[in-house]
This record gives sequence, structure tokens and C-alpha cells, in this order.
Amino acid sequence: MIRILIVDDSIFSQKITSHLIKQYLDNVEIYCSNDGNEGFATYKEINPDYVFVDLLMPNLNGNELIKKIRDYQADAKIIVLTADVQKKVKEEINKYNVLSFINKPFNEEKAKSVCDLMRNNELWK
Repeated sequence: MIRILIVDDSIFSQKITSHLIKQYLDNVEIYCSNDGNEGFATYKEINPDYVFVDLLMPNLNGNELIKKIRDYQADAKIIVLTADVQKKVKEEINKYNVLSFINKPFNEEKAKSVCDLMRNNELWK
């Protein structure tokens, strides 16, 4: 069972992301958190295999969440899914060695691509 945590302040985005992941990956368990603080608490509790992080969130934004996760678990598998498409932001986030940086909206093509990435990554476990 692959555990996936989606951290996004939009319930709609959580549902779309979850639905599309389940469409392309079998044997997944998906958890959702509404902001970075809740996401970090859930991350520590469930120790997910992958975490999808939105960057633009209240309380603790995605950039700060990624830093906290990296400090807690250096080899965490992080996928950024955001509407923030600024080149500067992407360059800064890529310093944290994220698996993928995906621009919203999340659609079937992007879901298939990221699920293939996760599936291939799981083969090396």
C-alpha cells in the first residue's frame, strides 16, 4: 500500500488530485491536510511514501512546509503541485530536490505522468 499525503488549502484540489491519482495507481491510501501546519503533523503521524504540496497556503506555506519536512526526513519524496508558476519560485523549490514540480490545474495527463514516476520509483524500494 502506497501512502500519499496531499497538503492543499483547497478541498476541491484535494478531491481532484486524489481522484486522478486513484485513477492511475492501484493500492493507494490517500490522506489530506488543509494547510502546512496540519500537513506537517499528519506527515509525522503517517510517514507517507509521497507528499503533494501546494505552495500557496495559509498559516505555514508550502515552501516552509517543504523545509520542515526536509529537516525532519531528508529523503522525503515531495511533489509540488501549485498555481504559483513564477520561474524564481520554481528555482527556489527545486533546491529542495523535489521529485516533480507540477503546475495546476492537475489533469489526467499530469496525473498519469506523476503516477508513472511514483510507480517507477516504487520498483527501486
